Amino acid sequence: MRSNREPRPLFRPFMLAGLTALSAVSATAAADVSLYTTREPKLIQPLLDEFTKDSGVKVNTVFVKDGLIERVKAEGAKSPADVLMTVDIGNLLDLVDAGITQPIESKILNETIPANLRGADNQWYALSLRDRVAYVAKDLDVNAITYEAFADPKWKGKVCIRSGQHPYNTALIAAMIAHDGAPATEAWLRNVKNNLGRKAAGGDRDVARDILGGICDIGIANAYYVGQMKNAEPGTDARKWGDSIKVVRPTFANENSRGTHVNISGAAVARHAPNKADAIKLLEYLVSDKAQSLYANANYEYPVKAGVKLDPVVASFGTLVVDPLPLAEIAKHRKQASELVDKVGFND
Repeated sequence: MRSNREPRPLFRPFMLAGLTALSAVSATAAADVSLYTTREPKLIQPLLDEFTKDSGVKVNTVFVKDGLIERVKAEGAKSPADVLMTVDIGNLLDLVDAGITQPIESKILNETIPANLRGADNQWYALSLRDRVAYVAKDLDVNAITYEAFADPKWKGKVCIRSGQHPYNTALIAAMIAHDGAPATEAWLRNVKNNLGRKAAGGDRDVARDILGGICDIGIANAYYVGQMKNAEPGTDARKWGDSIKVVRPTFANENSRGTHVNISGAAVARHAPNKADAIKLLEYLVSDKAQSLYANANYEYPVKAGVKLDPVVASFGTLVVDPLPLAEIAKHRKQASELVDKVGFND
């Protein structure tokens, strides 16, 4: 007679197989990283796809156009966010000040990213650079300029720029305050306003458009837009605008700088990151040669890592010497910069 226990040996392997499968699913789920980003996902998706291909870690991207801090705070300790990504040093520091990031330890990040482009307490890291440059009419004999020189009366009626309250410009003005002091910066703003060929408005590409249209001869804008314009299809408006200008990288007149102002895209690990180890792996991947090359050739942003091959258009701008002043020091003056813009009526 057969024992009632005989079926058990047959059942156990199936049960173990089921448990193994469940464990595999759990492990896969645990390996996922949730990225909250204010950047358009299409700009960074190629990098994330490559990271998943190389590491096996899937990245769940959540695009948060506005209210990133409020969302993460509302989610509290149960927030699924592992990595927080944004643009502009001010926005990064706001994440830290809001208490929704954490310091991390990474030899790779600390050795790759210069000290002035990361948090002193390792709570944030720059991933790409956005240099604020001069757009110059291509037939104009200007191959070097300082930021201070935009206030020179010889440029009266010939300067174009977007709103002084845009983060790209408040960051530059904050850097000016850090280098030259508030009184000198206020005078600079008044004189640049006097030199404007049209109201401070529009976007950076509009600076190139208006140089082509003869409204101005020079302007201040981000370099990566030129990569977009000069690589646009021949015959398009964007290509015509890009072909009408050349890029000159200004420096501060301050002899202790002699560098070009940059802003950044960057990221931090969320305070309650459920997958901290993989979050750090993602940040480390984003400063690898492969990822930095994608930043340089897909978005035309300047890589934060030295020695990475540049897009030919970006390479034609010459070597970027970054202003050595720590970005965190510059960011301290953001509020004062915004107040000066209003005080002198820069946008009026």
